[in-house]
Amino acid sequence: MGSIEDIKEYVARHRARHEQLLARWIGVPSISATGEGMPEAVEHARGLLAASGLEPRVVETGGWPLVTGHAPGPEGSPHVVIYGHYDVQPAGPLEQWDSPPFEAAIRDGRMYGRGAGDNKGQHLAQLLAVRALRASEGGLPCSVTVLLDGEEEIGSPHLAATLAGMRTDLDADVAVWSDGPVHDSYEPTVLLGVRGAVSFEITVRGAETALHSGNWGNVAPNPAWELVWLLSTMRAPDGRILIEGHDADTTALTTAERAALDALPVGPQELLAGVGLDRMDMCGDAGVNERLALPTFSINSLTCLDNQEHRSVIPSVAVARCDMRLACGQRAATVVDAVRRHVAARLPHAEVVFKAMMEPSRTLPDAPYAQAVLDGVSATADKPPLLAPAMGGSLPIAGITDGLGLPCYGIPLGNVDERNHAPNENFELARFHDGIVTAAAVLRSIGGGR
Repeated sequence: MGSIEDIKEYVARHRARHEQLLARWIGVPSISATGEGMPEAVEHARGLLAASGLEPRVVETGGWPLVTGHAPGPEGSPHVVIYGHYDVQPAGPLEQWDSPPFEAAIRDGRMYGRGAGDNKGQHLAQLLAVRALRASEGGLPCSVTVLLDGEEEIGSPHLAATLAGMRTDLDADVAVWSDGPVHDSYEPTVLLGVRGAVSFEITVRGAETALHSGNWGNVAPNPAWELVWLLSTMRAPDGRILIEGHDADTTALTTAERAALDALPVGPQELLAGVGLDRMDMCGDAGVNERLALPTFSINSLTCLDNQEHRSVIPSVAVARCDMRLACGQRAATVVDAVRRHVAARLPHAEVVFKAMMEPSRTLPDAPYAQAVLDGVSATADKPPLLAPAMGGSLPIAGITDGLGLPCYGIPLGNVDERNHAPNENFELARFHDGIVTAAAVLRSIGGGR
């Protein structure tokens, strides 16, 4: 068997080739929300899996396909599922990009482009780890099945049902994923779960058209005021979520999870200053790390659909786009029912339309293979990684942990300022190459390699 040094040498030798592969992958648009480039992305993903020695398969889901690849390991070795997603967010305002979003560009040691970090660069690092293991060790230390989701950015509405239909094929032992940034301290990180999410729009309608605010003020109801009033009943100034029943069945953190949170480094002032802030949101006495494990209610945007003309009118419509992040134990259906009841009781003529939803996922610190994953990350970082109970964001991991019954570990590879979902999304190339080594080391550790 080879060594971690052999893998590092392989990665260093193929550095330029790996960057070319990432650039080409970024150059394939794959916007699940609009469908742009998705058929081409499916074929590109299948090619990447095949080139990594995995037997590719395109699985129809009722939406955008799930692209999978499998390779057996030694007899009796563990079976590892690796999750990633090939769809990306829309580019957003093109004028805010310093280079075209679907033309990879390298500046100051980073590769820029939509999907660079979320998630093409990170799942490509996992695939290149498979190639590195084959080249340096002559084979894989464990069986591997890669799942590339085509709908993560729209809430993965078909993933759980699709995985349930693949239970026989996915008779695995453990799952890993790489998405999002490392901890804010830039230390290597292992994540034990993700928060769930429920997104929705609240629309309040008034007259058939905008009305003169002088001629109709105090006479015609103002949808914007009605919407603002409704929103004020949903979250208190001190940060408490006031939607009754939204947190039913929320599970308290275990002693081990609390200890993991307390052990995470905290630098709130530096964190805030990095994004131009001098204050935190109201959330009681909770620290930064604890806040990222709690339920949230966020207003994403407010609009009167007036093309930003700001006329002296009573608008005909007001719309709030919102999301709620769910902590362990919460269920999307429970949150949906609670929001519906709250709105119906306070503003019956308001319309609520629910969008993407994901369930929260949880793996405990003492679950099977936890130490193997930690050891694998340590082998390349030369220090123990931070262990975080949950990522602040959301991924459809519940389909793996709850649906398939697998412990699931996140190994984020991205830089803290990767700007995922924003203009100038990027991936530090040093982290990309190091991530290949880390992913290979984790597979070796799970498979029993040293």
